[in-house]
Amino acid sequence: MLASASPRRLELLARIGIAPDRVLATDIDETPLKAELPRLLAARLSAAKAEVAGARAPEALVLAADTVVGVGRRILGKPVDADEARRFLALLSGRRHHVYTSVALRSPDGKLRTRLVDTILAFQRLTEAQIEDYVAGEEWRGKAGGYAIQGRAEVFVRFLSGSHSNVVGLPLFETAQLLRGVGWLSP
Repeated sequence: MLASASPRRLELLARIGIAPDRVLATDIDETPLKAELPRLLAARLSAAKAEVAGARAPEALVLAADTVVGVGRRILGKPVDADEARRFLALLSGRRHHVYTSVALRSPDGKLRTRLVDTILAFQRLTEAQIEDYVAGEEWRGKAGGYAIQGRAEVFVRFLSGSHSNVVGLPLFETAQLLRGVGWLSP
């Protein structure tokens, strides 16, 4: 079971031949705790999603994930509107940032296994016109940090260290390793 409503996660799983038998969107509070760091938020949310889905279907092997964009200690969530998307893109312009995805796998025995993946990216310096054009295209909607690397924002990336699929929303190497670890995928 996939504990996520993200179509991108389903697409990524399909790339490695996985089609979850069930998809369950968990409705949890994703508000960061006071002074919570981006990486810790991603880890806490993925574990919470796996536990909530596991409680609803205790017999299932549950895969959950959460992706958080961080600039220093600052968390860039999903923009609530176009103005916030503009602010996020202006903040990311010309600087490095981190994309953290935590993957949690809960087995029917209740054991939780997790992996946290950190990908470092740097955007080129963006002009106001580039930001306005990107925001007008509305690709930022529902995307952590206000951009989609699998879309038009890929041309902004001048540096990437780590997993590209992590930035899309699910690090495939680590996800496959977790599944192999419980015997779900052949080694």
